[in-house]
Amino acid sequence: MKHTVAYGTVVRRSRDDWTEIALRALAEGGLPAVAIEPLAARAGATKGSVYHHFSNREALLKATVERWEREHTEAVIELVEAEATPLDKLRTLFGTVLDRSRKGSVELALQQGAHDPVIAPVLHRVTERRLGYLRELFEELGFDAEHARKRALIAFSLYLGQVQMYATLPGLVEPVLDEAVQVLATNQAARDQTAVAHNV
Repeated sequence: MKHTVAYGTVVRRSRDDWTEIALRALAEGGLPAVAIEPLAARAGATKGSVYHHFSNREALLKATVERWEREHTEAVIELVEAEATPLDKLRTLFGTVLDRSRKGSVELALQQGAHDPVIAPVLHRVTERRLGYLRELFEELGFDAEHARKRALIAFSLYLGQVQMYATLPGLVEPVLDEAVQVLATNQAARDQTAVAHNV
């Protein structure tokens, strides 16, 4: 009798391996896809391999969405901050997050599972962090605090809309990306003030 894997061999998976597998499942099948038994089967491992790192499904899900938080929010902000100007930062921010969304929308799956008690606090924290960072960018572009807050909300809404479009209407987002950034970054009030100053 032949075995594809030698008898007694155990495929060892690390904590990071399991959160990576869970992220892929989340992007492909949404929240219901993050379940220990099917994930273990998908990885060619036993359920015990998952339970070695996580006490239950909630613990795995929490670690998974916290990894997403680090990689898709904090790491993205760090990347964007390397750009020289606020406009370059805004363009890089949109380009980076939308490129990642095209490869599988964990974002969309999490938005759809926003009422889950594990996901809700992480999603709330991430949303506040993203809106705060966008507000800072718009202030750097010359908007006052109130208008920067409103532009941040518009930009974030645009991002979520584009994520949805990638899932349902792929191919219709890229042509408007640069124009969208230009529109968002245009500070008409500041331009009007400059024009007045030049005419004085």
